[in-house]
Amino acid sequence: MNDKEKNTASLIESQILFGNMTSNMNYFDSRFELMQRNNEEVRRNQDNFREQFRDFKTDIDRRFTEVDKRFDQVDKRFEQVDKRFEQVDKRFEQVDKRLDQVDKRFEQVDKSIEKVDKRLDKMIVSIEKMGEKMAASIEKIGEKIDYRDERQRKFTLRMFSISISVTGISVLGVLIKVLDFV
Repeated sequence: MNDKEKNTASLIESQILFGNMTSNMNYFDSRFELMQRNNEEVRRNQDNFREQFRDFKTDIDRRFTEVDKRFDQVDKRFEQVDKRFEQVDKRFEQVDKRLDQVDKRFEQVDKSIEKVDKRLDKMIVSIEKMGEKMAASIEKIGEKIDYRDERQRKFTLRMFSISISVTGISVLGVLIKVLDFV
């Protein structure tokens, strides 16, 4: 072979080699563009997640406000019960006066006192039951909030690790492109 044939052969080999590198670079460019689109989609999803989380927080605040209102109602009920107890105390004073005045009605007054005691016992039992129910419902709400909070934390960590992975891959792609490894 002469020099002209060697130059032509090496020129053809270099063109083939360069052609193969160009197609590989196009492949990496298309993959990098796909990763950028995916990254933008993840950012949009993060914004949606932030909005949903903000709505969730607003809903939880509203629910706590409703619970506070319910507690206020329960406090009002306790005030009414206190007023009723004051009324019962006044009745007992009247009964004491009547006992001094009339000995014949002693048995009837005892019966009315027993009725009032039964009513008071029923009221106390019902108040205790209401208190237990309220404590149980508050505990359930706390457990639900804890469960939701734990689930939300896991989801947030998962999304964060995905975004970090995508960012790492993007940086790797940029480094490869900048340093012309391909």
